[in-house]
Amino acid sequence: MEKALGLKVCQLCAVDFTLKNFLLPLVDGMREEGWQVVAICSDGKEIAGLRAQGYCIKTIPIARSMNPFFALRSLIQLTRFFRRQSFDVLHVHTPVAALIGRMAARLAGIPLVVYTAHGFYFHDHMPQWKRAFFVQLERIAGHFTDLLFCQSKEDAATAIHEGIAPESRVVAIGNGVDPRRFNPQNVATSETVRFALGIPRDAFVVGLIGRQVREKGIGEFLGAMTSLANRHTHLWVLLIGERLASDHDQGVVAAFAAAQDVLGHRLMALGSREDIPQLLVAMDLFCLPSWREGMPRTIIEAMMMAKPVVATNIRGAREEVVPEETGLLVPVRSPGELAAGVERMLLNPGWGTRLGKAGRERALRLYDENHVIAAQIKLINKEVASLRSDHGGMHS
Repeated sequence: MEKALGLKVCQLCAVDFTLKNFLLPLVDGMREEGWQVVAICSDGKEIAGLRAQGYCIKTIPIARSMNPFFALRSLIQLTRFFRRQSFDVLHVHTPVAALIGRMAARLAGIPLVVYTAHGFYFHDHMPQWKRAFFVQLERIAGHFTDLLFCQSKEDAATAIHEGIAPESRVVAIGNGVDPRRFNPQNVATSETVRFALGIPRDAFVVGLIGRQVREKGIGEFLGAMTSLANRHTHLWVLLIGERLASDHDQGVVAAFAAAQDVLGHRLMALGSREDIPQLLVAMDLFCLPSWREGMPRTIIEAMMMAKPVVATNIRGAREEVVPEETGLLVPVRSPGELAAGVERMLLNPGWGTRLGKAGRERALRLYDENHVIAAQIKLINKEVASLRSDHGGMHS
């Protein structure tokens, strides 16, 4: 292989949901660069549709838990596939897939291994022993990593501080969305979308987008909305997202049932949706009360659509949201503080509108996915050139 345009790249993640919803713009950017890209994830309902769109996908079972038997099975299958394919670059995503994939890459001799940390699994709100265990796993996997891309600056600093990777191999790449798709001028009006959903024009709509699991703060969110429901009868709540079969979480079911008893038809669970820009238009406020994140894309999407944001004061979210300028930050697992933040917006919607406009300006300046993708491709090209210089070539 004589030039970088011929690179053969593998994009690896655990599930098809991640591939479809987060990685396709990067895959498209690499293909536009002239690279051959093969994606690997567990089989799922999205695979057939993605293949029909022309994406090359290999399905290999990859568990999202640390079960040693399943991990070993995945390791063996990945190593065999890597050896047959002779990839130049492995780019891994999601914690378990990234750990197993990097080990397999070392066994198979892939020259360049890149890991994007969309948010480290460890965080400050888990027991110290558990945090230390997952930090140690990241340190071990760091020995098999040539480039560590962190979406948030805070994660990049943490990776260096915890000895996960040396500073020379860590890059904060940010995160972004398509500013053409997430543009209020390019979608229907709020009134039109609300009419289609059966929401009154004068309602105050608060929405949450994400997997319906406890660590997304669903319980706290529903508790906060329930506490406001009787005082603010024009409050409507949208839940957008699904609980994946691979999620091991039943905790939100009871919380949803309790909230439905209070809010009734004003609580709408819409499941997984493709029309996220339209649904954001219908909202007055976006909430993301997660326990942990990397650099949450849903907050960026809301900001691009000029919506104010109330989020928890965690990694990533506090890099995106500027308190009192584009939204509010509240403590983790604090439904009372969350309710107070939402109520401020309820009582002063004009202020929320101003915050939303400022959020859009910030998002346009900092979170254009085209810039994020271009930066990754440039860094990988640079690393490939360095490898060739040092070792006299890569796979042919």
